[in-house]
Amino acid sequence: MAIEGPLRELGIHDVFQLLDLSRKTGLLRVTSELRHNAGTIYFEDGTIIYAEIRSNPHPLGALLLRTGKISEADLERARDMQQRQGDNRRLGEILVSLGAITPRELQRQVRFQVEEVVFEVMSWREGYFSFTEGPLTDVPTEAAVRIPTEALLMEGARRIDEWSRIEGRIPHLGVVPTLALPQEGGGGLDLLPPEWEMLAMIDGTRDIRGIASELGRSDFEVAKTLFGLESAGVIVLADPGTAKRERTTLAADLAELVARAEDSLARRELEEARGIAEQAAGVHPHDPAVHLLLGRIALAAGRGPDAVEELRRALRLDPLLVAAHRVLGYALVVTGRFGEAVEQWDQWERLASRSETELAQVDDVGRAKAAARTLAAGTGTGIHG
Repeated sequence: MAIEGPLRELGIHDVFQLLDLSRKTGLLRVTSELRHNAGTIYFEDGTIIYAEIRSNPHPLGALLLRTGKISEADLERARDMQQRQGDNRRLGEILVSLGAITPRELQRQVRFQVEEVVFEVMSWREGYFSFTEGPLTDVPTEAAVRIPTEALLMEGARRIDEWSRIEGRIPHLGVVPTLALPQEGGGGLDLLPPEWEMLAMIDGTRDIRGIASELGRSDFEVAKTLFGLESAGVIVLADPGTAKRERTTLAADLAELVARAEDSLARRELEEARGIAEQAAGVHPHDPAVHLLLGRIALAAGRGPDAVEELRRALRLDPLLVAAHRVLGYALVVTGRFGEAVEQWDQWERLASRSETELAQVDDVGRAKAAARTLAAGTGTGIHG
């Protein structure tokens, strides 16, 4: 039995479900001219037992080496047995026989490879599929795995939902993370071991796909972790392919949006100002002045926590943005953090001389600072330093 056709007529999830429900055995080949890619998935009684893809072969030996499961000496010895001694066993089998890796760990790594190929193919919306039914005589796998198709369909759907949430910050895997500039007086980082591991891979040039390859982790898991680190202000995500284009073709649009938002803010049309400023953030999400503007609008609307978040983001992008230090002090007061407000204005005073506009605010800030100091003493929150 042969089943074939374009994915625009029968979606890839429907194809997988059909093969699962009908308990098919055979090969599913999926090609995408748009991606210059092709994947092959092996089914046995509707269960997936192996998968491979042209663009991301993930050689098992390299994967085991990157993830620290084997040493270079182990890998060299196993390859020598294959190439020079004529050992016809697969690399994984040889590594198990040498005691370099356990059968359970080998199976886990093979399962990881299979799942990542399937999830990649499941994300395709265009292309052509062809299923050839028949017994599988030679499955090119290092270890036997059996993965229920239904479980992969459910996980694939979950990942699609997750991607829809993070794609605003990570539109593709070529996005490059860089470490955010540390903010003066910032506390320590409370991160999980996988997050620290990922931070160690960030060098300002390696993109998401490269980090995933180095760590031997899935593109999805890396993107999701980096999204969390960016949301926490630990890193900044940049798209190198569009950075120059944004600067040249979107600068005028950005300036116009900022001017319109400023005008609406001056007229106290706060929802209108917020909408326009959010458009500006969409045009240039890493412009500190845009986040300063969003912080000012949030503060004017009485949304203190939102103002603090936007202003801290502005300062992570540009620690010398003087006005952001000043406005953040007011936002901290609104949220009842009087001691932190005083400390913030202390930082502002050290930078205010850089701007004549900010120097004109010295008296107003001085009065606000004195009031905040009194309130901090009265509430017992104290001032660090």
